[in-house]
Amino acid sequence: MTAHIETDVAIIGAGPAGLFAVFECGMLRMKCVVIDALEAIGGQCSALYPEKPIFDIPAHPRIAGADLIDQLEKQAQPFSPIYLLGRRVERLLEEDGDFILGTSQGDSVRAKAVILAAGAGAFGPNRPPLEELERYEASGAVRYMVSRREDFRGKRVVIAGGGDSAVDWALSLKEIAAKVTVVHRRPKFRAAPESAAQMDAAAAKGELELAIPYQLHGLKGDGSTLTHVTLATLKGEERDVEADHLLAFFGLSMELGPIAEWGLGMERSHVTVAPATCETSRPGIFAIGDVATYPGKLKLILQGFSEAAMAAHAIHPRVHPGEALHFEYSTSKGVPAHG
Repeated sequence: MTAHIETDVAIIGAGPAGLFAVFECGMLRMKCVVIDALEAIGGQCSALYPEKPIFDIPAHPRIAGADLIDQLEKQAQPFSPIYLLGRRVERLLEEDGDFILGTSQGDSVRAKAVILAAGAGAFGPNRPPLEELERYEASGAVRYMVSRREDFRGKRVVIAGGGDSAVDWALSLKEIAAKVTVVHRRPKFRAAPESAAQMDAAAAKGELELAIPYQLHGLKGDGSTLTHVTLATLKGEERDVEADHLLAFFGLSMELGPIAEWGLGMERSHVTVAPATCETSRPGIFAIGDVATYPGKLKLILQGFSEAAMAAHAIHPRVHPGEALHFEYSTSKGVPAHG
């Protein structure tokens, strides 16, 4: 469904920094639209390590990536952000001091300022070269991330990949799926050693199956409903595994895409910003999180949070010109009603 929206701030990227920017802008009475290429919010936290613990979030000695995103979404919720997911920003125009963004779905968003919180860029899954892949993607039989664990209850699931996502979801889904088969081309996994050891132990108990050394070779079904995934060794030996779903975790391909053509100061595929405001070389466009760079930059989620606050305060005069900003702590101010 195509949207035509006017807002105060357009945020590109729904990862942790982008979500916290909604809160910071909201505290300053600025409405936000959030655009992301993935189908769900959370960026890399949701797509790559939803169940992996993160240890360097203040006040959380340990928190899973998915739980962090849940909490950030709740924190942003009072400010009623509009999420446009599963679409990329492809066009940017300036008109009468505003920015007009066009997406791959034909949406139009008019905003007074833009915050780039695109991580390492708009990213999408590395897709296996299989025939009829798109048809099975369309039906949900082939997926590249898990948004609802319950979708796989009682299902036969083939998981392909050798990193943290593959191992984490194999350990999680074996508890509810009818069968889990993990496909990898070699015995050694790139996942956390403790997780890989847990998976080996589960395989030894028959709680899941390891198909090694195999690679994906084909899909069987009616073009919508999947029945089997065909695997093959490097020697050409093939076998069919019964499956309702294929989860392919081959990482994400990252690129700035059209953003690289916006005339922003670039340094090794990152956007250079002023450290005090996070404004780019193009007035009104700001960058925060992993996509932004400046001397002394640390690629930490907590640094992205700080940058979100700085960018929001720098944007305030563009949205509320002539209005003095009397900074108050949230402890005394509370969360304002947002109309």
